[in-house]
Amino acid sequence: MAQPTTKTIARGPAVAPSFHPDRPGLAVVFMLGAFSMLTLMDAFAKLLGQGYHPLLIVWARFAVNALVLGAIFGRSVPRRLRTRQPGLQAGRALFQMGAIVAFFFALRYIGLAQATALGDLNPVIVTLGAALFLGERLGVHRIFGIAAAFVGAMIILRPGTGMFHPAALLALATAFSFAGAILLTRKVRGDSAATSQLWSSGVGLVLSSLALPFFWQPIALADLWIFVALGLAGSLSQFLLIRAFSLGEAGTLAPFGYSGLIFASFWGWLMFDQLPDGATILGALVIIGAGLYVWSRERRAARLSTVSPR
Repeated sequence: MAQPTTKTIARGPAVAPSFHPDRPGLAVVFMLGAFSMLTLMDAFAKLLGQGYHPLLIVWARFAVNALVLGAIFGRSVPRRLRTRQPGLQAGRALFQMGAIVAFFFALRYIGLAQATALGDLNPVIVTLGAALFLGERLGVHRIFGIAAAFVGAMIILRPGTGMFHPAALLALATAFSFAGAILLTRKVRGDSAATSQLWSSGVGLVLSSLALPFFWQPIALADLWIFVALGLAGSLSQFLLIRAFSLGEAGTLAPFGYSGLIFASFWGWLMFDQLPDGATILGALVIIGAGLYVWSRERRAARLSTVSPR
């Protein structure tokens, strides 16, 4: 959707940092800040979705992000766009855009915390995808984590009950699209974070701009600041994420990725007077537990592999 390589990479840049593990505390602070801004962006999207088409909101998100990146990189943008893997970068950007579109549509009909909880499925989906497409081993512990996470998703979705809303399937699709972006991110590790950021922003802006004439509607002056704030929150989350990974190891930061559900619940309560119901909380705990279980097993396996036999 480990968690920092889920929503974080899927909706943000491909990070190729140099680690400084001696500052893990500051890295965690940046990580929490990144997820607070990411979920704030989602909250603004839900707020705007009450009066504007989701694709207009998607376009605004990419437009503001492109302006921010243009201001940061300036004349070096053409050079930073160069890549030896344009097909993979384009595919990664398409998966990212698909995830954002699906998520913003879902937010029109379901709560922010519920959508975020379903999106948290992506860590275990990545585990499954890595085994199917990247040739990684799929052991019994990974299989258990995948099965448990999907049980949690079914608890949240509640199919066959009057509480089920079809839009929840869009949030579920978001998790799969996030996972696709992550798997392709592993393929483009040779490119810099700036290159991946610019490709994601550029592809998203071009495609959403092509569709813009079909769903354009006038933006009220009173709502303009929300559109800008949405784009800035998304851009700031990317910056904070890069800083987090430059100061701490991914294995250390992984569990803090699930803080997004806490922030999403807070924004949902603050802006919409919505709190997750019991089934959403239970399902989210199952999903988080499954993700942390897989993460802990991966950490243990990594430690054992570095121990020299005596």
